[in-house]
Amino acid sequence: MRLLHTSDWHLGRAFHGESLLAAQETFLDHLVDVVRTEGVEAVLVAGDVYDRALPSLDAVALFDDVLHRLADLAVPTVLISGNHDSARRLGVAAGLIGRAGVHLRTDPLAAGVPVLLADDHGPVACYGLPYLEPTLVRERLGAPKARHTAVLRAAMDRVRADVATRSGTRSVVLGHAFVVGGQGCDSERDISVGGIQNVPARVFDGVDYVALGHLHGAQTLTPRLRYSGSPLAYSFSEATHRKTMWLVDLGPSGEVTATRVDCPVPRPLARLRGPLTDLLADPALARHEKAWVQVTLTDAERPATPMERLRRRFPHTVHLEFEPDRPAAQDEGASYRSRLRGRDDVQIGMDFVAHVRGRPAHGAERALLAAAFDAARLDGAGPVG
Repeated sequence: MRLLHTSDWHLGRAFHGESLLAAQETFLDHLVDVVRTEGVEAVLVAGDVYDRALPSLDAVALFDDVLHRLADLAVPTVLISGNHDSARRLGVAAGLIGRAGVHLRTDPLAAGVPVLLADDHGPVACYGLPYLEPTLVRERLGAPKARHTAVLRAAMDRVRADVATRSGTRSVVLGHAFVVGGQGCDSERDISVGGIQNVPARVFDGVDYVALGHLHGAQTLTPRLRYSGSPLAYSFSEATHRKTMWLVDLGPSGEVTATRVDCPVPRPLARLRGPLTDLLADPALARHEKAWVQVTLTDAERPATPMERLRRRFPHTVHLEFEPDRPAAQDEGASYRSRLRGRDDVQIGMDFVAHVRGRPAHGAERALLAAAFDAARLDGAGPVG
């Protein structure tokens, strides 16, 4: 059976204020084309369909459209809720939608109830384990502790019990978790509430293939345990990611082979660092002029209107940081109290200007600052602060 494993669509998410709806629509068009051209027999979506529990109407429209197109192709689709989704909302009308071959798995208690698929080699049982918040599902699943490992093990025990009753049936699990050995990035929401978030890979023992979601980089933990990663980059920490889906062939005896299918790249990412004048003049950076750009300026003195100047060359600069490359002050390790000892308000203000600007205040700035402190004293009839 040929499976297409994807996850972490995060429909409705923006990138540093830039809308990604058009890019997400392009990705979903691509997914449907892959299903059609590669002979995909089932689509697996391992959670985080949406970016938030109450998605925008535009995001819902994208989701609705792709479900209709997959149903029109008569290709079964199995989806689980992730930690960004509202399981209750995503699962509304799941029974009715299932009649069209779109199987939403959002109920933890249904972990051991498979979607039954079949090919020329026999049946395939596909189990959906939605994201399990330990404190909310512990008692329902009968887990001994409110920990990620405990609740996932309890859910997988239900899966293994059902698999044991189905002789000759191949098995697939969809899960949404942080599995030990996986490499995370900045755009994934922390799921450590309720105990240590990492779960060992052995929790998923006993099935032929595990389609994982949550981590945004495609990765193989074992030949039978893989993350598809997100189809788009959602932070600059993903600048080096190759965004793909897994095309998984499940053989007659449960053997697994998998190949990566590239996703469309709406705009590359670039992280640039250095003095402003160097970044604006360096011809080697021309390849980044159409990229989304994160810039870290290392100028000793903060330059004037840096974002405006950067965007003249790199129009899609969306994030700017300052890390001045200058020697540390001699008293940098001293306490705040000791650094202020014996200094009046104006001197402290001058120190602040020097710290921020990377150079001492010049004459006009010193005069302006002194006048401001004098005015404040007259208003307050006492020392400033």
